[in-house]
Amino acid sequence: MKVALIGLGSMGLPMAENLLRNGYELVVYNRTESKCQELATKGAIIADTPAEAANQTEIVFTILSDDTAVENIVYGDEGILAGLQPNGIHVSISTISVHLAKKLTADHENANQYFVSSTVLGRPDAARVAALRFIVAGPKEARERVIPILQVLGQDVFTVGNQGYLSNVAKLGNNFLLVSMLESLSEILVMVEKHGVEPKQFLEIINSLFGSPVYKNYGDIMVNEQFDTKGFKLKLGLKDVNLMIDAANEVSTELPIANLAQAHYSHAIEKGWGDLDWAAIIKVIKHIN
Repeated sequence: MKVALIGLGSMGLPMAENLLRNGYELVVYNRTESKCQELATKGAIIADTPAEAANQTEIVFTILSDDTAVENIVYGDEGILAGLQPNGIHVSISTISVHLAKKLTADHENANQYFVSSTVLGRPDAARVAALRFIVAGPKEARERVIPILQVLGQDVFTVGNQGYLSNVAKLGNNFLLVSMLESLSEILVMVEKHGVEPKQFLEIINSLFGSPVYKNYGDIMVNEQFDTKGFKLKLGLKDVNLMIDAANEVSTELPIANLAQAHYSHAIEKGWGDLDWAAIIKVIKHIN
């Protein structure tokens, strides 16, 4: 089976490698073409434009950083929308706004194409070992063609509805809980340390109670100050928090914790920490205390 993948960042590249490893014919496009070269040595075909990548396949995946990046790839004479054949499927793995997901659904429908949103849970290390989790939403006939591919890339696939934007709502909800955890864990680590409790010892205590790999992984990053790891950048964390707040406003719901995190992430970016792991929010808590 031949598929296309657009976006070879820290998540897209290992996903592309896993597709090739599992026997898929793969067409790739990346704005910086040099990132495609290693994949070409493993059998991938390099497309010159997103339209060309889409035109050569029935299913094209995009994994990009934000709304603007997705719009730049989808629209225009060289975009996916122009190149994808009738009944072709655009699968967005990106964390984008609910508004854009709804727009992509409508625009692909008008072109007799399908839009499926398949947001992803997991960091680059999970992508490398095909241990990602996917939240899928979109028309049933399109989902059924996409899910077997996702099962090659991850360990779980959750279906949340027939409208693509529902995947983005669920992903933002998941990230809200992560942001809430990062905020609360940062605050309490700073407090207990100021009282004289060793942060690593405190982590042992809470890990014995909660047994959560999320607390353990992010707690280790915080206490060891490993903020330059190739994880999820703080500036992308602010992007997601902004999307959460926008999604909440759309249905007249308040997210006070998200508003607090928004202020802290904005402060971090002002301090020049935007490219650090988003667990570096603890640096802000220490700074303001």
